[in-house]
Amino acid sequence: MAQASSVYPPLEDRPIKETICLFDVDETLTPARRAASPQMLQLLSALRHKCAIGYVGGSDLIKQQEQLGTPAINVTTLFDFCFAENGLTAFRLGQPLASASFIGWLGEDKYKHMVNFCLRYISEIDCPVKRGTFIEFRNGMINISPIGRNATVQERHEFNKFDEEHKIREKFVAALKEKFPDFGLTFSIGGQISFDVFPTGWDKTYCLQHLEHEKEISGVDYKTIHFFGDKTHKGGNDYEIYEDSRTIGHAVDSPEETMKVVKELFAL
Repeated sequence: MAQASSVYPPLEDRPIKETICLFDVDETLTPARRAASPQMLQLLSALRHKCAIGYVGGSDLIKQQEQLGTPAINVTTLFDFCFAENGLTAFRLGQPLASASFIGWLGEDKYKHMVNFCLRYISEIDCPVKRGTFIEFRNGMINISPIGRNATVQERHEFNKFDEEHKIREKFVAALKEKFPDFGLTFSIGGQISFDVFPTGWDKTYCLQHLEHEKEISGVDYKTIHFFGDKTHKGGNDYEIYEDSRTIGHAVDSPEETMKVVKELFAL
């Protein structure tokens, strides 16, 4: 984003008061696991001059840097608020906020029990191809992929179509819910090839507490929170924040639709 170094008004001085736009990443700001277009980044920069902007994604910060930042520009400078792993890793104006730990919450014994079950289950799944990194450990959650996160873009597309027909992820989630009903976990399907596992309440609504604290920092009380996401159906990883009474939800199915809605809403 060429405008990354330009001076934005302080949060309390943005023209559209007490308003923030929060965006999902995959299929909202970018194609799945691919980089944002220059046009998208330019639009976000223009929007940032009007109101606060942020993103909230399930992936870790490294992946969001790859998709939204550049080798020369840190993603945390391109948004007012950056919420990786649903806000469990968070940045405000480039500075880190308090984080939370999945393994610390669940405990090592329960975690190992669940991982062992998942690896056995994955070994018995029959899908067109299997690659590597079937379970990715993150700070605030784990991500489980029946095909493996090392799949190519084409393999991701093919698995997504296969999954729509055979409900591989949906059945996997049902098996985990049946096996671990007392673990207090939420299973959230997102993207094309995987689903997230995290403590109940640590979905994308988790990031909203950081916005609520902004009143104590700058005096800004975010009364209008626009959220844009593609997996807004029940069971999707945008569902909870999309339906939350604190947000105004906008369901989109591509970065192009996101740009269209933002331009219409904010006269850009």
